[in-house]
Amino acid sequence: MSPYQRLNKHIQTIEQHYSNMPQFIQAVNEVGDDVARYIQQSEQPHLWRAFTVLTEPDRIIQFRVDWENDNGEFQSNRGYRVQFNNTLGPYKGGLRFTPNTKIDELMFLGFEQTFKNSLTGLPMGGAKGGADFDPKNCSESEIRRFCQAFMTQLAHHIGPDKDIPAGDIGVGTREIGYMFHQYKNIENEFKGILTGKHPTFGGSCIREEATGFGCVYFSEHMLAELGQNLNNKVCCISGAGNVALYTAKKLLQRGAKVITLSDSRGVCYFQDGLTDSDLEKIIEGRQQRKRLSDIDEVNGDYIKDEKPWQYSCDLVFPCATQNEIDGEDAAELIRHQPLAVVEGANMPCSDSALDLFEENDVLVGPSKAVNAGGVAVSGLEISQNRSRLSWEATHVDERLQQIMKQIHEQCKQHGKKGERIDYRQGANIAAFLKLSQALSFTGLLAS
Repeated sequence: MSPYQRLNKHIQTIEQHYSNMPQFIQAVNEVGDDVARYIQQSEQPHLWRAFTVLTEPDRIIQFRVDWENDNGEFQSNRGYRVQFNNTLGPYKGGLRFTPNTKIDELMFLGFEQTFKNSLTGLPMGGAKGGADFDPKNCSESEIRRFCQAFMTQLAHHIGPDKDIPAGDIGVGTREIGYMFHQYKNIENEFKGILTGKHPTFGGSCIREEATGFGCVYFSEHMLAELGQNLNNKVCCISGAGNVALYTAKKLLQRGAKVITLSDSRGVCYFQDGLTDSDLEKIIEGRQQRKRLSDIDEVNGDYIKDEKPWQYSCDLVFPCATQNEIDGEDAAELIRHQPLAVVEGANMPCSDSALDLFEENDVLVGPSKAVNAGGVAVSGLEISQNRSRLSWEATHVDERLQQIMKQIHEQCKQHGKKGERIDYRQGANIAAFLKLSQALSFTGLLAS
């Protein structure tokens, strides 16, 4: 049986078992295509066993979270932790609080996280978790009580040598602080069981900025392969969270022109380019949980129900959410002939969009490589916690730049196709080979 036949058979099995998880199936397919091609070309059929192991989570944890609102009424939410794979180290991955958080989303993110963490070169496994809780409609006290109740349940399943969660959508430094304090109350120990903490109590400098900064560092390496740089490049960014805002900040530092940011209700278009002053006002407003349309004195036009992809640009940075660029959006972008799409969010391009980009020779920096900067600095935070040290921001940034360079080199090594680099293939194969090598020592790949 050929690797492609094995892939089709395996996907059918996954579709039967996880029939209500289309995003997870999409992620497995995306990696599986490249793995099957590599196995066939390298004539190493024994590696197929590694792929089947890596597509099944170690465990899926679900629990009820009971908390009290400001009216003294008890509410219940669902909490989750998908501990996907710990072949390379303790489970590592974010927690997100959004009303539409479901197992499907966390399965795909945990699977992607396993490969992403492999690329960083740091000893981390892959996981993802969260709850179907909406902090946007809650008071500060309600958010605190929910975080405490959530950690009371999660504490049974995490630890510095077991699983070290971090923040994600809806979970920032504040929420991490509430959860960390609750863990200390439960265990009576000060352990580095969460990353994304404030630097005053064990967090790493530039953790909030790391994903966005890493995204830009990776794009610089992509452009260098084309003999170009970021100076005067016109950039479209989607999103208005940490990834988008700090991608914008680093792009401005590198001399690029940012013309869009967005949220779920529309796009903010900066005809003359986003300024440092505009960005500081937006960062301050977002910290106060304001929407883009409600932030005053910003020199941009907010257009409701629009996306950023209608504008002509050199570089595209989707930094909002998964599958935000569909086939129609991709066709619109291709019309403007961008140099590259750099995925700041997790899997922001749909299958149809990726197919169109490939057909039209548009470079795509895949999320598992591009946005690995966040988890890389989380990994550095673990090291600082273990040694009871706090590194200067400049030192952390230097380490981040080194890691992003190494990730690019891995993608280049395994994705080179003539004069071009298939970054998605390179990232998938580089991560898979490291994971499969580690698995070979477990006995799971024995025939």
